[in-house]
Amino acid sequence: MKSFLLSIVLFHSLLAFDYKLQPKKVGDSSTYCFFGLPEVMDEHNNGNMSNSCFVNMGTSYLVIDSGPTYQYAEQAYIQMKKIQNLPISYVINTHTHDDHWLGNSYYKTLGAKIIGSNAFRELPKMALTRMQRRISPEAYTKTEQVFPTIFVEEENILYFNDRKIYIESVNYKAHTNGDLFVYIPSEKIVFVGDLSFNERLPSMRDGNINGWIKILEKISKIDVNYIVGGHGLISTKQTLKFTYGYLKALKYRVKKLLDEDYDIADVVNQVVMKEYKDISFYDTIHRQNVEQVYRTLEWEDE
Repeated sequence: MKSFLLSIVLFHSLLAFDYKLQPKKVGDSSTYCFFGLPEVMDEHNNGNMSNSCFVNMGTSYLVIDSGPTYQYAEQAYIQMKKIQNLPISYVINTHTHDDHWLGNSYYKTLGAKIIGSNAFRELPKMALTRMQRRISPEAYTKTEQVFPTIFVEEENILYFNDRKIYIESVNYKAHTNGDLFVYIPSEKIVFVGDLSFNERLPSMRDGNINGWIKILEKISKIDVNYIVGGHGLISTKQTLKFTYGYLKALKYRVKKLLDEDYDIADVVNQVVMKEYKDISFYDTIHRQNVEQVYRTLEWEDE
């Protein structure tokens, strides 16, 4: 009987993928993050390319973005309990891209309450998620599409003893049509999801450059010591600098050629932005970004 049970355990361990997650403390706050790799999701990293964070609120953990799979979230919680064995009270999904919320399926088994924007109300369950198409079946095992059950209209406030957590909805298209950011005054920290990228180029595929620039300018005025984005290791007040600089320069260059009546093909070819050529994802994303910004600005000018 013992040998049979051991064989079952070994069988399941062979199916698992080890994400080798190591939490990193953010400054002198009560926040730790699992920082993802600046890579495209594939069968080697199995979706470990975005950031997932947790905050020790004294009696429980608050999780911001649950990660790409059930197994990722399960392994993340093992690491959390090594720091302090606390339950998970809430999971906040900053937006609808699946590398940030498919870990919900594990946290649901723990009884955590899951919070997201109204955009999740309109998100259909997909036959195959983007993650499922690109990572290994072993890593995707047990992952299900579990959506939030608490929705942020404009602002929700969570209370943990004497601490408040402000969850604010952007309410216009920025990185997506349903971005949230999470501000914890007592920790002097704000979590902005994919409103901020560093170590890799941001993607405009679901976004609006004007809305994105606008919300970054708003967030930059919040009095904090730490700003944690959805991709990249930088979590100081300088976190927004890279994304904001890229978006402002991109808009300026596209708008200039658009005003000179260049067509979209010429603009895509001419807006090269050599200063970003050595940044990860430049070769695969930059031209798409130029095209998306051209179409946005062209439509707004009509």
